[in-house]
Amino acid sequence: MHLSPVGDYRISRRSLLAAIPALRLAAQQGTQKSDTTFSTDVKVVNVLATVRDKQGKLVNNLTQDDFVLTEDGRPQTIRYFSRDTDLPLTLGLTVDTSGSERRVIGDERGASHVFLEDVLRPDKDQAFVLHFDREVELLQDLTNSREKLDRACDLLQVNQQGGSYPNGGGGYPNGGGGGQYPGGRRRGGTVLYDAIYLASNELMSKQKGRKALIVLSDGKDTGSKEPMSQAIESAQRADTLVYTILFADEEEYPFNPGYGRRRGGFGGPMPRYPQSEGPDGKKVMQQLARETGGGFFAASKKETIDKIYSQIQEELRNQYSLGYTSDQPTGSGYRKIVLTVKPKGFAVQSRDGYYPDAR
Repeated sequence: MHLSPVGDYRISRRSLLAAIPALRLAAQQGTQKSDTTFSTDVKVVNVLATVRDKQGKLVNNLTQDDFVLTEDGRPQTIRYFSRDTDLPLTLGLTVDTSGSERRVIGDERGASHVFLEDVLRPDKDQAFVLHFDREVELLQDLTNSREKLDRACDLLQVNQQGGSYPNGGGGYPNGGGGGQYPGGRRRGGTVLYDAIYLASNELMSKQKGRKALIVLSDGKDTGSKEPMSQAIESAQRADTLVYTILFADEEEYPFNPGYGRRRGGFGGPMPRYPQSEGPDGKKVMQQLARETGGGFFAASKKETIDKIYSQIQEELRNQYSLGYTSDQPTGSGYRKIVLTVKPKGFAVQSRDGYYPDAR
């Protein structure tokens, strides 16, 4: 399947230029030898897994022999296994700043400050901050600087100017400004799928190790060039887990979720958003998480954004890392992976599959 160049998307000129140094660095890192014991000419399929018991508690004392893995229904031999929770992490924070989020953006911004401060270890981990509405804009490229990430979170605000950002973003590399896509087709609304595609394809795919994309949105996409299937495929090809956090009122969210740990509260009672056309936002967010091996969370009075971030952080620090070489290493197309454990009553959360021809 052909993937269109980044110039076809609503990503700002400033954003593209800001990404160049990191992409060059990532390309250099990609040429370095792997730390695994496998030969460089052997394709190792890596699978990150989270295991929970019936009460939903994390299980972190399993061994390699407890896992059973199949590829397209064929049993595979797990050759690499680790419970090392200290592995480096590349994290992408992707925030919906469309008009439907105007009453919750303060909570999203404040909780994101806390999450990045808590989860990132400057000596090992790195992160980027990206937001989307009518366009996709990279506010901070990959960095381990909490100060830079903090400044990027401060820039998160709802776009009220029809594609032109007050912090200097907007515009297109090919001159298609003012809400215009190449070829004369006008776009508007919210480009959730394009944001996931760009974050995965242009940033995550160049990185090594554990990778996770955190998406805060109501799940409503009304303007993307790419379909949801392509957004999911790009994350799968980049070996990236997508954790989705649903911020949607409709009839179930008439309150302030509050994160309660830093920078004070934001706003008062939440509005009740009307039903909109298109796919159900909750189902969209669930599918994005399920098919990439991440997790889905819905913000509510009980499940505050602060609590959700803590759960995601706990998952990221308690993952099993497995590796295997396929018994059919050549070929193309999507390979279905099913990972289970022998002990009864445990649920395994992992990626749905992979593409053997991925970059």
